[in-house]
Amino acid sequence: MAMAMRLPAIARAATERASAPVGLRRLFCSNPTKFSFLSPQPNSETPARPQAEPSTNLFVSGLSKRTTSEGLRTAFAQFGEVADAKVVTDRVSGYSKGFGFVRYTTLEDSAKGIAGMDGKFLDGWVIFAEYARPREQYRPHNNNNMHPPPPYGNRY
Repeated sequence: MAMAMRLPAIARAATERASAPVGLRRLFCSNPTKFSFLSPQPNSETPARPQAEPSTNLFVSGLSKRTTSEGLRTAFAQFGEVADAKVVTDRVSGYSKGFGFVRYTTLEDSAKGIAGMDGKFLDGWVIFAEYARPREQYRPHNNNNMHPPPPYGNRY
């Protein structure tokens, strides 16, 4: 009889545990619905990142420190003719900074390269490929035209 009364209590506790909030809210909050900073509001809209125009130049991020330009070229060459592949490296260590660029010869090949390699593994890391955005133009600091801006950082 005692076993029969315990079974519904155990089942009820299991369903309560399954429907409880997940993560830090469950650990640190007695009433997780009261704290709006813990989860995004359903009505709040995050601004979408503007998409770059299709081009033959791709920006590849998430690269391993051991990824080389030749390794990047061979990985993307299976989706089209690669004109150039460059991994941006650190001047001191010579290791990858985690991103690079791949240039295809045609727009169709670049679209296939994005579809084939975005979210895939390369050298044990998940990489992301997208169309490269043009570099922003440098706007010089205007300080009443008395002094030019310092070449590296704020030295004044």
